[in-house]
Amino acid sequence: MPPSVHLVPPSDFDWTASDGPAATVREVVEAAASEDGAAPLDEAALLGLGHGLGASTLWLSDESGFAWRHDGALDLAVAPEARGQGAGAALAAAATAEAGALTAWSHGHHPGAAALAARFGFEPVRDLWVMRRPLDDLPPLPPAAHGADGVDVRTFRVGEDEDAVVAVNAEAFAHHPEQGSLTRAGLEERMAQPWFDPGGLFLAARSADGEIVGFHWTKVHDEEPPYGEVYVVGVSPRAQGAGLGRRLTLTGLHHLAARGLAEVVLYVEADNAPAVAVYGRLGFTHAPQDTHVQYARS
Repeated sequence: MPPSVHLVPPSDFDWTASDGPAATVREVVEAAASEDGAAPLDEAALLGLGHGLGASTLWLSDESGFAWRHDGALDLAVAPEARGQGAGAALAAAATAEAGALTAWSHGHHPGAAALAARFGFEPVRDLWVMRRPLDDLPPLPPAAHGADGVDVRTFRVGEDEDAVVAVNAEAFAHHPEQGSLTRAGLEERMAQPWFDPGGLFLAARSADGEIVGFHWTKVHDEEPPYGEVYVVGVSPRAQGAGLGRRLTLTGLHHLAARGLAEVVLYVEADNAPAVAVYGRLGFTHAPQDTHVQYARS
């Protein structure tokens, strides 16, 4: 008999509750992340669930897994101890029964996800790489770090720089399906997270007028052991081609090294050859298992 799957009423879903459907989702996410080395929900999905289900749809398979369909996307995860018993297939069948285009990420390129994707008519469409490097033996900061190129680098000022960061982000990621859509509300939501540190968000400002033309937002993951992340590097097209991206990246890397961290990671589209080349020259490497795959059903 296949595992039972039930639809969760939105009124029953409270992300802050210590039991109930939201607690089950959190438990499955934590167990899957521990087993797989990659969390089945990304930051944007977790922030979205914090606002409740709204018009989205969530299915649970007892206490063993969930499928969440929202905004043309599907997130599905099964607890490690329940895998291989049909829960994933039952959840996928429920979540894909309604027609329509859907995307789904496999964080860590899990073979079970690949099998489910093929079974339910999804094809791989994007690869997102995790690249890593140790934080010892960093390249030195270039001389322009002291403003010789007419650009100064400073840290973020809460209450002053929010709109400028959102504007530069929109310019830098105009063609990116997720990052380019960041709003001020989304920025402030991330600033409200425990990990946010204005001293780890570096802005590039023109010396002549203070205009913000780039930024590097770093992040520290408070795990064991802790590690750093090149969270976002964005440079306005009006300031590209002069080495500002490299300078901002190195500024953030030196900041993370000064925090005593041993390793830093970043996420980059596998087909973004210029960015992969830049990060490679900075000492970042990619291992095959550090690949996230997006599947799509048209």
